[in-house]
Amino acid sequence: MCYITSMSEKTLFAMALGLYEPWSIENIEFNAAERRLDIFLDFKRGATFSCPKCGKKGCKAHDTKEAVWRHLNFFQHTTYLHARQPRTNCSDCGILTAEMPWARPGSGFTYLFESFVMILVREMSVLSMSKLLNEHDTRIWRILRHYVEKARREQDLYGVTKIGVDETSMKKGHDYVTIGVDMETSKVIFATKGKGADTLGRFNQYLHDHGGDADFVTEVSSDMSPAFIQGARDYFVNACITFDKFHVMKIINEAVDQVRREEQKSNPALKNSRFIWLKNAENLTEKQKIQFDSLSRQNLKTARAYHIKINFQEFWNQSAQNAEAYLKRWCFWAAHSRLEPMIKAANTIKKHSKGILRWFESGLTNGILEGINSMIQLAKKRARGFSNDYNYITMIFLTAGKLDYKLPI
Repeated sequence: MCYITSMSEKTLFAMALGLYEPWSIENIEFNAAERRLDIFLDFKRGATFSCPKCGKKGCKAHDTKEAVWRHLNFFQHTTYLHARQPRTNCSDCGILTAEMPWARPGSGFTYLFESFVMILVREMSVLSMSKLLNEHDTRIWRILRHYVEKARREQDLYGVTKIGVDETSMKKGHDYVTIGVDMETSKVIFATKGKGADTLGRFNQYLHDHGGDADFVTEVSSDMSPAFIQGARDYFVNACITFDKFHVMKIINEAVDQVRREEQKSNPALKNSRFIWLKNAENLTEKQKIQFDSLSRQNLKTARAYHIKINFQEFWNQSAQNAEAYLKRWCFWAAHSRLEPMIKAANTIKKHSKGILRWFESGLTNGILEGINSMIQLAKKRARGFSNDYNYITMIFLTAGKLDYKLPI
């Protein structure tokens, strides 16, 4: 154990810590074997403090209690600050624990350490961070949740008029979280557990609580989830729904693939051909083009289904004036194709035609949401999953919320 008592060394550390009156360094202990640095702080006798509740200055210390905070490492040495934390005696508010200039109330970490954590989380998982910092991951999560919750409380959602909603899974196959996105700023502004219609009710209330108004929302982009459709109608009554064009194409692609799977039972030539029917011709590899040309010469049901799909893609190139007539013709053709999966797809699209046609007015797609979901899934993979939805939602905002954390550095 080594004790640092030199005034110049104390002054150097005080400057590094940003200390000011009435605080000063009393002692510094350095343990090379444990690679640990302990810095002991104290205030001058007779010092006064501000009341942590009303801000009144000149409050004397009623008593003190010892406290310790983890600080940023000095080089490779784990560093801790020690101090007598005073309780102020305010004539108006009574006896309360004073706030320390280097740490927030109730935290076992300094502001600078917490800021470092908020920077690291952009590049690494909490588990990796806990190993790097030699801190338990639950303590790291407390820091992250504090700053995310604080930033969310201060969100100003006034003026939000176009939103997108989507679901993302916390674990494979279950435990869903619904996210709400401001489609004009491309950032997550809301997240909640579940994927039912009531999640949009919570979104409505969240907007209200943060200066927004669901009545001002004029556009909602979503997939064709019955729950989201019902939720949008119930809680965003002045909004028009745009069904995501990528989701529409997914329905048609799945129908084409279903035709292929059924036909494959009697025609082995269709085995290992799934992707050539899902791609456009210009995106095929040379090997796939040869396979496609060979199969397309045969009188295949799959080839007919593919042709119906390709014709639907032309729908997106129509003018707003011609789109409805084109969609009706396509639905009639697909519904009379005698291909059951294509008939089912046509009926689904016809049922939701109003929301599909709305794209020509709003121009909204869930491409923004799909991009955000990809970022979220990458963070989930990096973290190897999340133990609870609370942490998952925290990570969603850290990944795609673009929040202002007002960090001290």
